[in-house]
Amino acid sequence: MENMTVEELWKVIVEQLEESKEPYAKLEAVYEFHIADQDVTYQIAFHAGEATVFEGRVKEADCALSMKEADFKKLLLGKLNSTMAYMSGKLKVKGSIQQALALEKMLKQFDSSKS
Repeated sequence: MENMTVEELWKVIVEQLEESKEPYAKLEAVYEFHIADQDVTYQIAFHAGEATVFEGRVKEADCALSMKEADFKKLLLGKLNSTMAYMSGKLKVKGSIQQALALEKMLKQFDSSKS
């Protein structure tokens, strides 16, 4: 995962979301991920047990996260604690902090070793 491009990484995310719906079955939110050093934005919309990924800003986000590519990869791999990243300025959050915490809890249920 650490050697993948952002685009390749999102393909893996989509595959894992399709493969395992249980972690987000009850989640109702739109998350926006801005990869600051690449100036790329992706969104994941969770609704009625389904997840849809968009490139760009398509929907109004409940929670928007902004970080550098390396930090985004570390977050997905579980190598970056989101609270510490936020406190140190590596992660910027706009919107619902509760939704950000729900996202972190959900991410921990996915197996990043598959990638």
